[in-house]
Amino acid sequence: MNKTILVISDSTGETANQVLDAVKVHFDITDVDIKKFSKINKKEQIDEILDDIKGDILIFSTIVDRELLDYLIEKTEMNESIYLVDVLSYPMLISSKFFGQQPRFDVGLNRKVDQEYLEKMEALEFAVKYDDCKDKFGILKADIILIGVSRTSKTPLSLNLAFKNYKVCNIPILPEVEVPSELYKVDNKKIIGLIIDSDKLNNIREDRMAKIGLQLGYSDDFRIEKELEYAKKIMNKIGCKIINVTDKTIDETSNEIISYIDKYK
Repeated sequence: MNKTILVISDSTGETANQVLDAVKVHFDITDVDIKKFSKINKKEQIDEILDDIKGDILIFSTIVDRELLDYLIEKTEMNESIYLVDVLSYPMLISSKFFGQQPRFDVGLNRKVDQEYLEKMEALEFAVKYDDCKDKFGILKADIILIGVSRTSKTPLSLNLAFKNYKVCNIPILPEVEVPSELYKVDNKKIIGLIIDSDKLNNIREDRMAKIGLQLGYSDDFRIEKELEYAKKIMNKIGCKIINVTDKTIDETSNEIISYIDKYK
């Protein structure tokens, strides 16, 4: 009699594959056909799979959709030559009792988590690559562009937003340096201008200079006023949103930026 092992999942089937691999090492398996079916989400698909295969069938299933799983169970109970291993139900039952919670049973939840992780890592790499205008072409690729004078929290904001899956580049504004022309080529709704009160900026810069043991005009009042005036001029020319970060935490500013950006998506 022919023997066939089926892996059936409404997601990628990777979990069922791993369980099958763990089981196979304990048996001398020869002349067994193994077929794998992923993203099965209709009863008709289950019918087609089972109708096409003859002989004894062993199924490893990670179907999460309750209605679809019940249908598969019903089909297997009607046929004595079909054996079903429901990989998730028993672990879910015991875990539910342990945590005192009902499982979410979201189809493809693992895949979704994995994808979100990859997107977050990609956004973080983007933020590092295009930090402080290391590469001006990041302006054309970014979801959000932060501009402002030094010490307006551009880098920590970029990383904070990256953790929320936004690709961010930041551009310092200095009176002596012409801003990249790319800033005038993108949608100004993507650009956020960061400003700060001059006294607060002076304190931040003086503290910074003390820590690294330098004395420069970096924290000079006249210099700061000149930088802020120039930055506001550029921001107004671009027509971007301007946020005063003086009394805001990184999270507060980040949330304000996201609220604004998402409004124009």
